[in-house]
Amino acid sequence: MGVGGRFWDLLKPYAKYEDIDFLRGKRVAVDLPFWIVQHDQAIRACLPHARNPHLRTTFFRTIALFSKMGAYPVFVVDGNPSPLKQQARIERFFRGSGLDPSELAKVQVPAKEGQKGTPVKRNPVYIHIQECTELLELLGMPVLRADGEAEALCAQLNREGHVDACITADSDAFLFGATCVIKSLRSNSKEPFECYNVSDIESELGLKRKQMIAIALLVGNDYDLHGVPGLGVDTALRLVRQFSEDEIFDRLCQIGKGSIPDLEKTNEEMDTIAASTSMKSRHCSNCGHPGSKKAHTKVACEYCVPNGSKVFCVEKPSGFKCFCPSCDQEREIKEKKRHENWLTKVCEKIASEKNFPNDEIIQLYLRETHGGCENTDTPILRWDEYKVEDLIEFLVYHQHWDPSYIRKSILPIQSTIYLRKIADSPSIEQPLLCEQYEFDSIQRVKIQLGHPYYLVKWRRAISSNNLSDGSNKESMIEEQMDPIEVDDSDVDLLNEPDLPEIIRNDNSCYLLTNENMELVQAAFPNAVERFQEQQKMKESKSKQKKTKSTGVQLSITGFYRSTKGRGEGSKTGEVQKLRGKEKASADLDENLPKAVRRRLLFG
Repeated sequence: MGVGGRFWDLLKPYAKYEDIDFLRGKRVAVDLPFWIVQHDQAIRACLPHARNPHLRTTFFRTIALFSKMGAYPVFVVDGNPSPLKQQARIERFFRGSGLDPSELAKVQVPAKEGQKGTPVKRNPVYIHIQECTELLELLGMPVLRADGEAEALCAQLNREGHVDACITADSDAFLFGATCVIKSLRSNSKEPFECYNVSDIESELGLKRKQMIAIALLVGNDYDLHGVPGLGVDTALRLVRQFSEDEIFDRLCQIGKGSIPDLEKTNEEMDTIAASTSMKSRHCSNCGHPGSKKAHTKVACEYCVPNGSKVFCVEKPSGFKCFCPSCDQEREIKEKKRHENWLTKVCEKIASEKNFPNDEIIQLYLRETHGGCENTDTPILRWDEYKVEDLIEFLVYHQHWDPSYIRKSILPIQSTIYLRKIADSPSIEQPLLCEQYEFDSIQRVKIQLGHPYYLVKWRRAISSNNLSDGSNKESMIEEQMDPIEVDDSDVDLLNEPDLPEIIRNDNSCYLLTNENMELVQAAFPNAVERFQEQQKMKESKSKQKKTKSTGVQLSITGFYRSTKGRGEGSKTGEVQKLRGKEKASADLDENLPKAVRRRLLFG
């Protein structure tokens, strides 16, 4: 999907590799259709019998993106595709099914007007998108519907500054104007992800938005799968670099009409080139320099003598090239002719295509707005409160999960929102976490997938408010304490959840969660300060225990030197015995067999 050919390979050398801290506190637009399709295929490859992998993937990845990575995700779904996109999809279907391409002309795609922003049920994947949209809205995440392509609205949000980056593997995002694109994102991997900045592509590769659109027109795209037959990404890049961004579309229009740029030379220019080719001086057949072999027998070659040679003319080695002015000019003219021949062939291929370039495709890519705004000039991005009971009912129905498993799974989102509220308004008294737990302490620093987190301990608060809610609240609390029972068929190896741990101690109940260190520092600075002081005291005590016996910790060499002399007194007698045996063995007859001498010596 996106620009045809090896467009991603062209951009890969200019990608930056970032870790999950890059997303912390940033707003990111997620291309939900591509996200679901990409990871749904991976999950089905690992677990072919998994139940609704699209819902499980969306659920756990959203939790990881919001809580573990600290991002503010904005999900974007497709709207009604353009007739060009529908025709391209039908053509792709014919290709994959092995059907006769001639039947494609009989299929007509009606243009549907007045249906902007309406999801289209094209195949089961897009039915899954509707279910994922409902799930995300229950989680309180903003979901926007595009007029057409989801990546187009993601790029618009990024271009206008509403979000800081786009998460999509569709290279069309660059053509729609995105400034920062994250190609692939794995929440359960230590490996950094690829992040592409348009500023780096412009400075290093020399490509701007309109020039990338021109490459898409040449090699193929989502609206025209063919492009120009016989042209690859490298050839298209070389051609596009010939022109500036402002003139690229006008030049392509001229080429499409049969006009070849840079070949329309005047008669004077052609006469100058012809005269210069006939002005090449004569060269020696022996050394290859200007002059003749006969002349070099009389007068030394001016190019051979300065090199320290005592001979008038030195025989030229294999692969020799002369760099005299006339040869340099000849090579330059030949290079121009090769370039002109190459440009002529490329332009002839482009001119053979009908209606090239397609103005409708260009306008689709250059369009400024792609939906996402309902009765407003700008999109409304709001992260609402999650709906716990509705969410549990939804997942129990679709996934057959135990309610206690669902409550524990969404705790990372609840704790992240709770800490953000306290950090934003520390003076205001905040309610309890999940209406049950209050902050207790920081247990330790936990390393997860190479990143440090605070293991925070929450204490269950017993108050009159909790006791006055009736049996329903009490049953909910007890339900949350129940052990988790999940079928093995439901376990997703690609997104295995890291569930919070519940500890019961005497009459108290505690909850352990992994929280971002900066967020905990902003919410509870005094608790973090106490924890750091405790850590320093523990480190100092451990150092004192190590140095208590000797006062100074010895190196390994010093340790063995100090222990070497301890057993020397006890070994003195043994050494003397051995020396006596050596003397006795010397007195034995050397003619005796070795075994006999050993028995006599050692008894």
